[in-house]
Amino acid sequence: MNLKKILGIDIGGSGVKGAIVDTKKGELITERYRIPTPQPATPEAVAEVIKKITKHFKWKGPVGAGFPGVIQQGIARTAANVDDSWIDKDLNKLFSQATGCKVHVVNDADAAGMAEVKFGAGKRHKGTLILITVGTGLGTVVFTNGKLVPNLELGHILLHGADAELYATDAARKRDELDWDTWAGRFNEYLLRIEELIWPDKIIIGGGASKKGEKFFPHLTTKAKVVPAKLMNEAGIVGAAMVSKYYNKLEKKNRNS
Repeated sequence: MNLKKILGIDIGGSGVKGAIVDTKKGELITERYRIPTPQPATPEAVAEVIKKITKHFKWKGPVGAGFPGVIQQGIARTAANVDDSWIDKDLNKLFSQATGCKVHVVNDADAAGMAEVKFGAGKRHKGTLILITVGTGLGTVVFTNGKLVPNLELGHILLHGADAELYATDAARKRDELDWDTWAGRFNEYLLRIEELIWPDKIIIGGGASKKGEKFFPHLTTKAKVVPAKLMNEAGIVGAAMVSKYYNKLEKKNRNS
């Protein structure tokens, strides 16, 4: 099985994006193909979208997919920005059956973080870093000396008595029609609270908002250095492909042992 090229898919609250990834270089080797996330975003509806993406690329090999929720051994345990019917679904099985490909699913922020640590802004970083993907939700992932702490849900800490995702996301900025300066104040509050809890040496900002860093980075006052994700919003796709590569190699090793 050729694991140098793997189809990576990033499932988001507003769109499902896919591309073929060179897993050795951490680069997309095709243009991203995006389909709006179906509403309601049920498992069956999203599985159909993933099937369409694999067909678009005429893909028959392994697939990695990032999902906005806690994933344990391929099973969804939370589903904050999609639909409650995802909870306790075996997504590896669901997506593999829909596509006819071997699919491995991982938390989307964990996927983005792995890509940034291997190929991007977290490469060779010593100490503790946190990557926050800012979009429909707030995905969070922490690494200590390059080691991942999986399935953290720090986007759901309380700010002003409510879920931080209702206050500090890019979706909240658009919903409340905030200018960038005003929203930056909200997001800075969130980062300062995170810093009180985690004390990272570096904070990497990914997701769709990372493309607009010049509009809000100057307003951030954390002690930790804040930098944009090098892979921008491609990190989730690259990281999902990396996860698929890892699990396919592990399964091959177990078969041969």
